[in-house]
Amino acid sequence: MKKVCVVTTTRAEYGLLRPLLCRLRENREIKTQLLVTGAHLERAYGETVQEILKDGYSPDLCVPIIMDDSPLGILKTMGNAVQYVGEALRTLQPDLLVLLGDRYETLAIASAAVVLGLPIAHLYGGEVTSGAFDEMFRHAVTKLSYLHFTATDEYRNRVIQMGESPDRVFKVGSLGVENVLNTELLSREELERQIDFSMNNTLLATYHPVTMETGAQAEQFRELLEALREKSEYRVLFTRPNADTYRNELNTVLDEFVDKFSHRVMAIDSLGVIGYLSAMKYSAGIIGNSSSGIIEAPSMHIGVINIGNRQKGRISAESVIHCSPKKDEIIAALNRLGSTEYKEKLQLVKNPYESEGTSSNIAMRIAQFFDDCASKQKTFYDLDFMQIDGETECEG
Repeated sequence: MKKVCVVTTTRAEYGLLRPLLCRLRENREIKTQLLVTGAHLERAYGETVQEILKDGYSPDLCVPIIMDDSPLGILKTMGNAVQYVGEALRTLQPDLLVLLGDRYETLAIASAAVVLGLPIAHLYGGEVTSGAFDEMFRHAVTKLSYLHFTATDEYRNRVIQMGESPDRVFKVGSLGVENVLNTELLSREELERQIDFSMNNTLLATYHPVTMETGAQAEQFRELLEALREKSEYRVLFTRPNADTYRNELNTVLDEFVDKFSHRVMAIDSLGVIGYLSAMKYSAGIIGNSSSGIIEAPSMHIGVINIGNRQKGRISAESVIHCSPKKDEIIAALNRLGSTEYKEKLQLVKNPYESEGTSSNIAMRIAQFFDDCASKQKTFYDLDFMQIDGETECEG
């Protein structure tokens, strides 16, 4: 029996991995291992390992690695991930490691896996988010991985462009969208009772650090808060930023805002997968710079305002309103979000991340990986370049 180890480090990533974990466990030829680390184990981030346990998954190993959110603290966390997660992988001895995303912990874990000789299946390479360190980490993890699962054809082409063989790169759509379409959500009453907050005309907001723009974190965030202060007709439910550099700086600013406007603003560490998707469903719109607004929300036909550069470069549905982190532009975006014309067009929007049978497709490809007796040694896949009319074109 082959062993597949799935690693999760954050609330958002686990939410995406849930359907894949289910599909992998349906295969009797595969033993699925679950390694939980990172923010999941920290009280400051909601101790979301409890959500994993509540879902009925018992982690094979839990590995604490998080230090503080300063640049040096992030580096120490990465060092911990290489050493301690590396030791855990040596203990578990999987035949394949599944990693999702582009975080600094993911890069460290991928590096440890390469040294240990563990092939990696990477979900969601080829994407572009030029406002965050994740941009570089994602492409680095792609080059460390053997199997690749991308959300769109354009992202698949980018992974191939990076020298990965087309035979190992599969366009599968988004697991997050699969969650949106198939998860049984809370009723509005259940959600409001659970969080003790009314969803009446409520925006669901998340603002993560823009890690490539050091020194401007709090200033940009205050522009959003000033816009929300002025648009007092909206209530606001914030989920706190993730474990990135300068997270605590944003949390301090957020806490001050919540204290001033507690009658209509709430901040919560984590809503959990079902709680978050339920809040999205009953919200008046999504605002901030979370990828969930770009990837999942359009399949719910929920309006989205994406602020600043954190997600810059991602393919997005026509319903996503992009604006700079300036108060006046955010207010203009909110005015558009509330307009009748915009709301009517929402119902017709098509999500580029939506695809049939995403988790089943990934699980099938992983099973085929074990059936393939060919060498798992990677070779660089070169594109053939031809000069035509003075312009460079290429063919695979």
